[in-house]
Amino acid sequence: MPYVIGLTGGIGSGKSTVARLFEQHGISIIDTDVIAHELTAPAGLAIPAIRSAFGNDFIDPNGAMNRTRMREHVFGNEDARQRLQGILHPMIRSESYRRVQAAESQYVMLVVPLLFESGRWKESAHRTLVVDCSEAEQIQRVRRRSNLSEAQVRAIMDTQIGRAERLKLGDDVIDNDGSEADLAKDVESLHRKYRDLATIYRSAVGRAAL
Repeated sequence: MPYVIGLTGGIGSGKSTVARLFEQHGISIIDTDVIAHELTAPAGLAIPAIRSAFGNDFIDPNGAMNRTRMREHVFGNEDARQRLQGILHPMIRSESYRRVQAAESQYVMLVVPLLFESGRWKESAHRTLVVDCSEAEQIQRVRRRSNLSEAQVRAIMDTQIGRAERLKLGDDVIDNDGSEADLAKDVESLHRKYRDLATIYRSAVGRAAL
């Protein structure tokens, strides 16, 4: 098992930006959101089960899951949300594990938005990194990229643990309220730290195998 860093943060915190910066250091990035999109794309492995559970109205003309319709359906509908998660989560975990095992970089970064909300995901990481920014900045970023109202963004944020709790649970925190140059410096420093921790981990695993 490679040394795994679990990367998380609230919606709009900048997880993807931080992940890309680690990727520039040669680190394998396994993003559960990317896997979820692949599973629900045209001909995705989850499409037959979604069609069976929710009907053709939730599949768009291209054969992908209709994300807008599904998002509106599951918000405030706990039964529907659990049915969707019951389809997607096992597939996402299985594919994430496969990619982690296949990775060849010094360590692996596993990006999971709800890392702390799900104990099973947290158990997959040797160390956790929280990407943090102010709630006002989160809302602005999500509204710019997704054309959602502030109320819609806050509703999504309410499904995640609070900022203070997330900061308390993380092993490391990276501040994404500053400039991209500052962010890149922080990532470089953490990369050196994680590279050293991964070396120690591999050495310990090797001794244990003897």
